[in-house]
Amino acid sequence: MIRILPSKQAGRLLARKAARLTEAEATVRPILDDVRKRGDRALMEYARKFDRLERRSVRVPEKELQTAGETLDPAFRTAAETASVNIRAYAARQVSREWMTQTAPGIRLGQIVRPLDTVAAYIPAGRYPLPSTVMMTVIPAQVAGVPNICIASPKAVREVFGTAAILGVNQVFQMGGAQAIAAFAFGTRTVPRADRIVGPGNIYVAAAKKLLAGEVGIDFIAGPTEILIVAAEGDPRHLAADMLAQAEHDADASAVLLTTSKRLAAAVAKELNTQLPRLPTGKVAAQSIARNSAIILVDSLEQAMEIANRFAPEHLSIPDETLLARVRHAGSVFVGPFSPEAAGDYASGPNHVLPTSGAARQRGGLSVSDYLKVISVQQLSAPALKRLAPAITTLARAEGLEAHARSVEVRINGR
Repeated sequence: MIRILPSKQAGRLLARKAARLTEAEATVRPILDDVRKRGDRALMEYARKFDRLERRSVRVPEKELQTAGETLDPAFRTAAETASVNIRAYAARQVSREWMTQTAPGIRLGQIVRPLDTVAAYIPAGRYPLPSTVMMTVIPAQVAGVPNICIASPKAVREVFGTAAILGVNQVFQMGGAQAIAAFAFGTRTVPRADRIVGPGNIYVAAAKKLLAGEVGIDFIAGPTEILIVAAEGDPRHLAADMLAQAEHDADASAVLLTTSKRLAAAVAKELNTQLPRLPTGKVAAQSIARNSAIILVDSLEQAMEIANRFAPEHLSIPDETLLARVRHAGSVFVGPFSPEAAGDYASGPNHVLPTSGAARQRGGLSVSDYLKVISVQQLSAPALKRLAPAITTLARAEGLEAHARSVEVRINGR
């Protein structure tokens, strides 16, 4: 049974539970150190223990990937191809452009854009294996031009391996958890060292990424998934279905509806009770609905948007585009009654690897930019350097950096 609450109780509900990262960090730290020291030997021991790996190496043979691709269900292949086209087209529009321009006489400034050398994508394969995450993490990397793209997934799932195959990715590793993150962070004889690790995972994956951030680039530290829906009216069946679509992920997931209508609140609550018993994943969804979800009555849509911005949700659903101007913090926004979150999860084009737990205050979802470096370029003529010399030398000497000042003066004064 979902709770219907007044807006004054929204703060208490939307205060996310502190992630159990501290406990998880204590668990994974020895694993990270072990893989750092012993490489493949440690990695294989953990893969056999935690992932029940039976093959002799964590690397999946290309022939196995090819077989997985060839035996995909035709309907699945068609769906993956449809989604891939849209994801690729959206990613292509995100690429930063190179430019050079003269900003003042004798001063040419610009930027060049270069891909990372090696990236690694973590693909969950627990309760719900996620071949869609293969597309969401690999395709932007391909658009960016990354030459070495790797995938790690703890189970041999045909749809995961097959999706990698149809995308042309042959560096696939059957490994999971903290040991997979460690292998990509440090590199082993079998696993290449990555410049960045992306993709969702359980709390141990999140803890490993947190501990290794800085040693290797990461996208963000993911927590439980969440959706916040703003609605004054609408079809209760649609709204309830959207809430359950999020709730079925995990018992810790959160689905919240902010509405100005008591009638709609009651209708959605009733519809949730109707749909839950018919849902194959209802056991998990019911826990999420009871523990972490609610319908909150607000005085206005403006108040709803203020609450939404304070929460900075992973997924934000709004009734129409007039509210877009009020969105300050969200991982991804879904506009209108025919833009369900599931469309973004699979096939519309934008990425489904999104910031959770309030991280949307700092960044949006995974994009081509996560796989690129924007490198500044500057070219000065002798007269231009002479004009700037007083500013450069004065600031350098104010900071006590005499050699900086002299590196300019030797060009201007010849000594």
